Amino acid sequence: MTDQANSLRRKMKTPHPTRGARTIAFISGKGGVGKSNISLNFSLELIRRNKKVVLFDLDVGMGNINILLGLQPKNTIVDLFNEQLSIIETIEKGPEGLAYIAGGTGLSRFLEMKQADKDFFYEQFELLTEMYDYIIFDMGAGITETSLFFILAADECMVVTTGEPTAITDAYSMIKQITSNGGTMPIHLILNRARSQGESTTLKQLQKVIRQFLQIEVYPLGLIPEDKHVVQAVIRQIPYSIFNEKAPAARSIKQITESYLHNETDITLTDKPAFLKKIKNLLRGKL
Repeated sequence: MTDQANSLRRKMKTPHPTRGARTIAFISGKGGVGKSNISLNFSLELIRRNKKVVLFDLDVGMGNINILLGLQPKNTIVDLFNEQLSIIETIEKGPEGLAYIAGGTGLSRFLEMKQADKDFFYEQFELLTEMYDYIIFDMGAGITETSLFFILAADECMVVTTGEPTAITDAYSMIKQITSNGGTMPIHLILNRARSQGESTTLKQLQKVIRQFLQIEVYPLGLIPEDKHVVQAVIRQIPYSIFNEKAPAARSIKQITESYLHNETDITLTDKPAFLKKIKNLLRGKL
C-alpha cells in the first residue's frame, strides 16, 4: 500500500503549495438545518471558480451526500479500513467534476483505533492534501468525541443554523464546545432558510453574544432564503445550484462562496499546523 501511495504521488503533475489543502468543517448544533445541502453546493461553487475540491462525508452513520446527489457509491470510508483500499479508490465522482467520499462508520471509533490503522489513515489523507485545494468535511449534527477531534483539527469551521431559537441556541452551544476544548480556528456563520433579509440581524445578535460571553470573533457569511426550489431539488436528487442556478438559494450560496473567497486572504493559515499535525497533537494532548 505504501508503494501504491508513492506511485500516486509521482503521477500528480500539478504542483501544490507546501502546506497542502485547506480543510473546512461544516457543522451544526442540531440536525435538519440544511448543513449537508449547503456544504454540497458550496463545494460546487468552489469548483466553478477553478478550485480543486473533495467533499468528505463525515456524518457517521447518517451520511447523506450520496442521497442528495442520487448516486450509489461503490466504496465508502469503511472500505478504506476493511479492505485496505487507497483513499483514491474511495473517491466518487459527482456532477461538474465534484469528488466526494461517502460516509459510513469507518471513522466512528477513530480514537480507539490501533496505531497502525491511524498511521494508514494519515498516509492516505496526506494524498488528499496534495491533490486538492479544499477538503470539505460534512460533519454530523452535534458533537461526538471523535467528531470533535476532526473539527478541532480543521483549518476553519462553517456553522450552519436557522433562525429558530432552538437552532440558534444549539449553534452557540456548538461554538462554546469548540472554544472550551481549545479550538482557535476561524468560525463562520451561515443562516439557512431565512424568511427575509431582516433575519441578518439574527446573525449579528449571535455574533454579539459570542463576542461577549466567549470572547472570540466569528464571521457571518450571509443567509440563504427559504426557497421552494431547494425542496424540489432534494426530491429530484440534484444540487439546487444545478437544478436552478437563478433560484434565490442558488444565488445566495454563490454570494456566500464569493464572500468567503474574497475574505479568505484576511485569515492567514501559514503559521498554524496543518490538519494531520493537529490531529496528532490532539491525540498527544498538546493542542
